[in-house]
Amino acid sequence: MTSSADTHASFVIDLAKPVPAALRGAVLALGNFDGVHRGHAELAREAVDLSEQLGRRPAALTFEPHPRSVFRPEEPVFRLTSPTVKTELLGGLGLPLTFVLPFDRDIAAIGAEAFIDDLLLGRLGAAGLVCGYDFHFGQGRSGSPELLQERCEGEGIPVVVVPPFAWRGEPVSSTLIRTALEQGDVARAADFLGRPWFVRGFVAHGDKRGRDLGYPTANLHLPRDCRLRYGIYAVRMKIAGIWHDGVASFGSRPTFDDGAPRLETFVFDFSGDLYGKQVDVAFVSWLRGEAKFDSLPALIAQMDADSARVRDILGATPPFLP
Repeated sequence: MTSSADTHASFVIDLAKPVPAALRGAVLALGNFDGVHRGHAELAREAVDLSEQLGRRPAALTFEPHPRSVFRPEEPVFRLTSPTVKTELLGGLGLPLTFVLPFDRDIAAIGAEAFIDDLLLGRLGAAGLVCGYDFHFGQGRSGSPELLQERCEGEGIPVVVVPPFAWRGEPVSSTLIRTALEQGDVARAADFLGRPWFVRGFVAHGDKRGRDLGYPTANLHLPRDCRLRYGIYAVRMKIAGIWHDGVASFGSRPTFDDGAPRLETFVFDFSGDLYGKQVDVAFVSWLRGEAKFDSLPALIAQMDADSARVRDILGATPPFLP
């Protein structure tokens, strides 16, 4: 089991080994939980409520990697959260333990009834289950919430099925949020997530051009499945637990090399060596698309204008909590 704080830990299920007795008997919230958005928060709330009724601990059960990456590796899904971040966010919703089922074709071939009997009730000893109305599992995705209720409630195990969760009149989904990010609409994504979308990574060495231009940047290489729209964003970067305002460019740097996509963040009023350090970059607002400039003075003038605009935007944005 791994843990980086008292509020969130993960346990990777090994079907060849028993689950420790101390971890069995939880109320499980079931799902992929990519993004951990407002709909997932509703699922977590129901699991916490049921766990309190039953006097059991709440937990999540999720799958890694995303099933689509197993069946359609040539079309990788745009992941909204890494496994580590997902576990952390679920912990913040009151689910301190996340069971991770390594997903592959063998797992996918398990029959729906065996998935319930052998895994959920047998191996994990679930005291209760919570799932969304559209949760499907087992071979051919034949398992359904109705099957969970039929099979578990006969064993005295309560099952709560959460109906579609709407926000501002629209059903919340990871797909909706991915689409917003692909369009550069990070404000809309944040609205449906319930918080700004952020990425986490280690600061890497770049080409040092930003330093020469008066805008030294902290560079992150995002996963290749990231389909965030190329452009300039108002952001905040979390460094050693503290959020700092900044402006970021995500894209291929057409003025210079049209290279592999990279996130470059200029942190306002900050000095210090960030190379090799882990940081979070949270996206607040979209400014403009990526552009190619005919000269360095033209590029610097635009960067000056972008920075001034971002300072105004972030000055009117409430501070983030640590």
